[in-house]
Amino acid sequence: MGKRDRGHAPRRASWLPVLLVLLLLGGAAAAYLTGVADRWAADETPDPVTEPAAVPPPDGMDLAAVPAPEPVAEAAGPGRLRPAAVRRTLTAALEDRDLGRSVHAAVAALGEGPPAYSTGDAAFTPASTMKVLTATAVLAALGPDHRFDTTVVANGRRLTLVGGGDPMLARRPADDWPRVADVQTLAEETAAAVGRRKPVRLAYDASLFTGPAENPYWRDDYLVDGIVSPISALWVDEGLAADRSERVSDPAADAAAAFAAALAEHGVRVQGTPTPNRAPAAARTVASVSSPPLSQIVEHVILVSDNEGAEVLAHHVGLTVSGDGSFAGGARGVRKTLGELGVPLDGAVIRDGSGLSRKDRLRTSTLIEVLRVAAEQPELRAVLTGLPVGGFTGSLTFRFADAPAAGLGRVRAKTGTLGGVRSLAGIATDQLGTPMVFVLAADRIRVSNSVDAQVDLDNLAGALGACRCSR
Repeated sequence: MGKRDRGHAPRRASWLPVLLVLLLLGGAAAAYLTGVADRWAADETPDPVTEPAAVPPPDGMDLAAVPAPEPVAEAAGPGRLRPAAVRRTLTAALEDRDLGRSVHAAVAALGEGPPAYSTGDAAFTPASTMKVLTATAVLAALGPDHRFDTTVVANGRRLTLVGGGDPMLARRPADDWPRVADVQTLAEETAAAVGRRKPVRLAYDASLFTGPAENPYWRDDYLVDGIVSPISALWVDEGLAADRSERVSDPAADAAAAFAAALAEHGVRVQGTPTPNRAPAAARTVASVSSPPLSQIVEHVILVSDNEGAEVLAHHVGLTVSGDGSFAGGARGVRKTLGELGVPLDGAVIRDGSGLSRKDRLRTSTLIEVLRVAAEQPELRAVLTGLPVGGFTGSLTFRFADAPAAGLGRVRAKTGTLGGVRSLAGIATDQLGTPMVFVLAADRIRVSNSVDAQVDLDNLAGALGACRCSR
């Protein structure tokens, strides 16, 4: 009896460690699944890497609470312009004979209020500063995220290339900024949709825009001399030939030919020559490419002073406002849109979107208020972010060489250049960090003085950036 009891006791005892291990393992598994194990393993001590502020001080060390620091100084903000300082900065140089007898200048705070300085407010020829109005109007009318689609529709084996008024549609893909749509990509998508076994016929539809392709208020030689392309709702490379040596006379037909060649590269044979024709109402969309966002297009147009792009954008304003995608419709649409934004347009004559017309007229007050409105409304900010920086970017890259060194990098402005006309409109920030909007223009310059007059205006704008015109 006693031997049997002694013999069984060890066997009963041998199960105890096993049971204990199983219980511990089960508890550990439950702890792992419920996250308790993490707290055990960390011993509830904050991680000094991820939670340094939660790590307690060593035992026995008492740290005093850190008081909130007193501000060193009040936050700095833009100062107020001093009219006398602005006048001293500009007056003498504005009297330079190189500028001619019709000189216009205004400088104002970025917010509200009358100009700190103005030579008067007679209407003048704005040249390409007109693009500031066009850019502001199209952003207000369509919104900064709007895109323009170029589509291909099919009706049986007949394809139609439909222009959507994309001002930056290209022949081929490119890595440039902004990243534009192109007909090579469109052809690839079309080939995948329609197949490559049977030939197709191709038409093209550029009917989105109406009226003449040439503005009647432009000089007669603008198209003949290749100064600007015919304006169309369908083109590639803004109407430039494939080798970019000249502008084509029919941008829509050229775009269709480029698309037909791209289809052939992707295995789709086009029978005959593409013909102009409206897209059938019953046709189905088989492929589409989209432009960059409108904000990027506006920045590009402002930065490099893109005449063709500006005219296309003005046509879109006309379409949006009144359904009239023409030069006349665009001019009316820009005026109506800016008027609704509160921009004063007394004395303004708007004949185009680019400023190529010598019939255009603006007052400094109009340009000042357009810039102010663009600064106030976030959806219009691309007008300002697209402005070239004096001496560094866009149409101002190779200018400001003689401007005050202290003003470099402090001036962003849209340029305006026609024979006998030079203008700048933009924003300068003085040495105390106060931004100001300004307009500088001369529109009766002798041809022989044109270069010197341009340098004079650059120097004046640079002087605004170099001055202490605020307090």
